Amino acid sequence: MKILVIGGSVFLGRAIVEEALRRGHEVTTFNRGRSGTDLPGVEAVRGDREVAADLRRLADGRQWDAVVDVCGFVPRVVLESVRTLSGHASHYTFISSISAYRDWPEKQGVDETFPLYECPPDADAEFGDYGVLKAGCERAVEQHFDGGALVIQPGLILGPHENVGRLPWWLTRISRGGRVLAPGDPDLPIQLIDARDIAAFTLDQVARGTTGRYMTGGVQGNATYGSWLDDCAEVTGSDAEFVWAGDRFLLDQGVQQWTELPLWSAAGESEGVWTHSSAKAVAAGLTCRPVRETVRDTWEWLKDIPEERRSFGGVRLSHGIDPEKEARILAAWDARS
Repeated sequence: MKILVIGGSVFLGRAIVEEALRRGHEVTTFNRGRSGTDLPGVEAVRGDREVAADLRRLADGRQWDAVVDVCGFVPRVVLESVRTLSGHASHYTFISSISAYRDWPEKQGVDETFPLYECPPDADAEFGDYGVLKAGCERAVEQHFDGGALVIQPGLILGPHENVGRLPWWLTRISRGGRVLAPGDPDLPIQLIDARDIAAFTLDQVARGTTGRYMTGGVQGNATYGSWLDDCAEVTGSDAEFVWAGDRFLLDQGVQQWTELPLWSAAGESEGVWTHSSAKAVAAGLTCRPVRETVRDTWEWLKDIPEERRSFGGVRLSHGIDPEKEARILAAWDARS
């Protein structure tokens, strides 16, 4: 196939491009060239999707079998891409998020039948937050693309080249060893997925011309919080000693959920965070590698990057707890009695 990937240079987009090239597809990437480096073998077209002239230049004289849109965050912007590329491809895949569902993470068992946030397909960035806008982006594709529309809704994604910073931070912190502040219950079942598994599933569906929505959050209970951190210690060869502090204690100490201790959500705060269903995608062929393999491969990529150059997120959202704050909380936990 001839595939256009909007984005394609970082994390999930990079994984999709890499898998497409491995399968022998012809890949065009369209991005600004700022976030990452395009993989060898692609036709890299530089441009800004928010600039109408750049989109027209991209489409002019080109035809693809499919578009995979990995970096759409504002409905109005996605809508413009959809309208420009209609007629230049027969299939459009939009990479959305489980956050587009208004009941996640509060309700258990969220799947594709649950309602999305209300958001029109031409909304601007000021209309709402990330999840609300993703719902509007989905509508832009589903309602306005002249061809087949597929929506992929990932859950919590890990894997090599992760730019979000969750697993890279934990690997880095645990590799240093010593006493490590660990949150809540080590036996808590969690649900993780490798970006490479989403990439393979997405391209399988693109090849089939599949339409509709598919939640891709991994298999429920494919790890526990404790097994995940144990995997981090094993692959890094660390002597880390995990100190499992209770949820209420951590909240009282002012620890920020999700960010300061990545992927930690206190019990009772978000009951459905780890119970969403990927059953529809699994029935359609989604397969998920063991979480330990993801942890191992991510460390193999990360370990050669000097710590000072590792990314644990961006300007808007950074992951990891300050070492001094961690030490204070560990001391407070020890002094409880």
